[in-house]
Amino acid sequence: MKTFDLDLTRLIQAFIFLVVSFLVTILITPIFTDFLYKNRLGKKIRDKDYEGNKTPIFSFLHKNKENTPTMGGVLIWGVTAVITLLTNFSRAIYLPLFTLVASGVVGGVDDLMNIFGVGMARGGMRFRTKFFLYGLIALLGSFWFAYKLDWLTRPLFIPGIGNLVLGYWYIPVFVIVLIFSSFAANQTDGLDGLAGGVFAFAFASYTLIAILKQNYSLAIFCATLLGTILAFLWFNIFPARFFMGDTGSMSLGMTLAVLAFLTNTVYILPFVGFIMLVEALSTIIQIISKKFFKRKVFRVAPIHHHFEALGWPEAKVTMRFWIISVVSCSIGIVLVLIYG
Repeated sequence: MKTFDLDLTRLIQAFIFLVVSFLVTILITPIFTDFLYKNRLGKKIRDKDYEGNKTPIFSFLHKNKENTPTMGGVLIWGVTAVITLLTNFSRAIYLPLFTLVASGVVGGVDDLMNIFGVGMARGGMRFRTKFFLYGLIALLGSFWFAYKLDWLTRPLFIPGIGNLVLGYWYIPVFVIVLIFSSFAANQTDGLDGLAGGVFAFAFASYTLIAILKQNYSLAIFCATLLGTILAFLWFNIFPARFFMGDTGSMSLGMTLAVLAFLTNTVYILPFVGFIMLVEALSTIIQIISKKFFKRKVFRVAPIHHHFEALGWPEAKVTMRFWIISVVSCSIGIVLVLIYG
């Protein structure tokens, strides 16, 4: 097991940034949500999937959420960006900040298209368009990661294997992990408080990991982001006053993957993002099963809707997924303490 020096001063500093970002977001949120309600910027509940097939179970379960304001993620990345730009001048946070804001903007456009009924089904970008745009952001980030941060010659640690120097293979690996993480996060954002809680545990984990690895600028960035997520969650727990939207889920998922690379802890990403991984896999399994075997594995995918369809109350699903997330994040932190 590796030995880490936990700097108490840095831990307190990160905590201060967490509190400040939390309070700022808490104060701004009522103004922002009032604006959303007055301008009827509410989410449209889809009645078709990406292939154009009807989704009667999903529509029935969530018809009461129609027109609930969305785009709450703007507060998360917006407040984080402002505080970071005013206080944190380290080059270490350029990449995660760019990823957070750029993917947040793309997600915001997608949310607006949904609100105004522009695009596929009841509104929103087509999957291939979203894939291309988020892939472009990931590709730009990979070049910064590889050349500006000089990671082409640095090893990627994998438990049981050791350090691997991937060279130019770092770029496709980086892009694939970021894209998968962003879409997996998007699949998780489907119940009141679910994604917010999962992200809170994940970014709390990376705040601690960054401190353990003495990357204090990154720790402050994570703590700032954690504060805004907790403030959002205050208003998003059941019954939600507003939703995160793609502008929040996609940006947070992609940023989480960036943090994993910057701390060389990609090997714990399946644990820290375990719920997101399960949600994504359940959707993939459902699509493959329907396409090739003409039958469903789950009543509704992703899997949190399956439990809803079985009769579980929404809050029960959310709380149990939170518990799983706490346990899996704890495993991830233990692995960092063991392997470094």
